[in-house]
Amino acid sequence: MISGVDGRPGTGEGTIDYGERLRLGVVVPSGNVIAEPQLTAMLPAGVAPYVTRLPLRGSSEAELTAMLDGLESAAALLADARVDLMVFHCTAVSTSSPTLAAGIAARMAAASGIPAMTTAEALIAALGAFSARSIVLLSPYLPAPHRREIEFLTWHGLDVVADAALGIDSNAEMAALGPDELFEFAVRHRHPDADAYLVSCTALRSAEIIAPLEAELGRPVITSNQAMVWHALRSGGIEDHVDGYGVLLRTR
Repeated sequence: MISGVDGRPGTGEGTIDYGERLRLGVVVPSGNVIAEPQLTAMLPAGVAPYVTRLPLRGSSEAELTAMLDGLESAAALLADARVDLMVFHCTAVSTSSPTLAAGIAARMAAASGIPAMTTAEALIAALGAFSARSIVLLSPYLPAPHRREIEFLTWHGLDVVADAALGIDSNAEMAALGPDELFEFAVRHRHPDADAYLVSCTALRSAEIIAPLEAELGRPVITSNQAMVWHALRSGGIEDHVDGYGVLLRTR
């Protein structure tokens, strides 16, 4: 008999989630302390993230590009864990050119023999789930990566009717922004023609504000971590509804 956490006998069943239904192998920027807690909160029972890191602390073009130098090594390490699906989970890198995301996923799959996806792919799929064409883009980025994300969205046929960026460089600074600040930032940039609002970046404490923002703005709110969870689940054959993080995670 296995002892329970209080010392009394117990089976131990259901106390630890090892991802028996789906294991996600996730690559995150080294400075990101937000993605893992949010993914764990959003994933349904039986799905678990297995995470590794690649160097990224700032948002210069050189730093963003250099993150991909170790991509094959990271994919090979995650393959050792026998994950079912791999995710390159950095919005600024994967949206830095219109076609880069497909190449990233292909490189990971070739190095591991396991299907792979990117945050950029997830965002386009999430917006497509609502047939959203007119988008308000909100990001914490410096001007250059923010501009590149606009170009990425436009290339995919979306109309960015309004946008705003906070001009922040590092993951640490992004993580320091409170949900209340992000909520006010988004509400200040509401737009009457928006089909959806995209709060971009995996390093923001945006999960807490998805549902309140949808109630305030009357439109779907998509975030990087939420979109990745949704796309990974649906790609892995998991159709569970997840409450508390917006309409997307209740959408097939």
